[in-house]
Amino acid sequence: MKKVILVKNGEIVLKGLNRSTFEDILIKNIRRRLAPAGTFTFHKSQSTITVIPDDDNIDFDLAIECMKHVFGIVGFSVAAVCEKDIEAIKQTALEFLGDDLRAVRTFKVNGKRSDKRFAMTSPEICREVGAHILSNIQPLKVDVHAPELTVTVEVRDQVLVHGNQWKGAGGLPVGSSGKACLLLSGGIDSPVAGWMMAKRGMILEAVHFASPPYTSRRAEEKVKDLAAIVARYSGRIHLMVVPFTKIQETIKDNCPEDMFTLIMRRLMMKIALRLAEERECKALITGESLGQVASQTVDALACTDAVATKLVLRPLIGMDKDEIIEIARKIDSFETSLLPYEDCCTVFTPKHPKTRPVLSMIEEAEAAVDFDTLIDDAVRRTAHYNIDA
Repeated sequence: MKKVILVKNGEIVLKGLNRSTFEDILIKNIRRRLAPAGTFTFHKSQSTITVIPDDDNIDFDLAIECMKHVFGIVGFSVAAVCEKDIEAIKQTALEFLGDDLRAVRTFKVNGKRSDKRFAMTSPEICREVGAHILSNIQPLKVDVHAPELTVTVEVRDQVLVHGNQWKGAGGLPVGSSGKACLLLSGGIDSPVAGWMMAKRGMILEAVHFASPPYTSRRAEEKVKDLAAIVARYSGRIHLMVVPFTKIQETIKDNCPEDMFTLIMRRLMMKIALRLAEERECKALITGESLGQVASQTVDALACTDAVATKLVLRPLIGMDKDEIIEIARKIDSFETSLLPYEDCCTVFTPKHPKTRPVLSMIEEAEAAVDFDTLIDDAVRRTAHYNIDA
């Protein structure tokens, strides 16, 4: 039995004259994700992309799991292909969906006759196929309002029979909104922030700040694991690990304690901006949520943004912790984020950080130290990794 995958591409249909560009990016992403399952040919029509296997050696179970993580897909289903003959349609529906129908109590048939040359109308197709299913599978009832399984028969240039859709990841295809650099810590928030911006079509690169011996090698491995989890959705992530120990020690030895965190974050942003420029990223992404900690008040964020020469995206800014955790659980990053390996943000944390800092005072404290030389050295010694799912 020949099978294809039907992809519903969501908000791409609203893109007007640019729609074809978005569809081409989505097809490229689907082809790359499906590579472990086999090779496919793609056909675009209206709001559906048909994914056609090039041979019979396709691992459809693996293909289904891969498709669930592709941004730009709102839903998809595996469909059986059959001849334009009502007897063939009835037999295909029973053979292809028989196990699914036996696992439920209620169903309905949904007919879609795009080819008006087909002799039967959509209601007639529904009656014939529904009656055939009822006569062969017992006990089973029809429920046209809230069925457990919907059998869909689409009559196009060929006939496609399929059951319920799997839910897709939604959003826009990665690569349709440019590239940004994610400041990736080992916590809960930043992987979620990266996932959210990848969902809006951004290619992700990431920068992580490591401070050995205050942070362990395992903390760095944890961040690589988090990047790999996000990469299931975003595709390959170029991860940059910045040696940050000397900078943090210099802050501790030369700056007022209540300014430690803010000065550290400003220097992190300066380094991230340098790396983002080298990697041709258009923006930075952070996992900050307004008021969550002292460095995330309006005044503190303004002091941090004062060094920014690129757009800073904060997709979590209006979310509370429970909402962020809910997404972290959904994308399977939560348990990894909880592993007890601290990142550099916990090093030399002041007891009483400023929540209403004054920018001029922060800048004055920074100016007393030659941080530019330290930044140059940190950028030069940054380690680069390509992280795949």
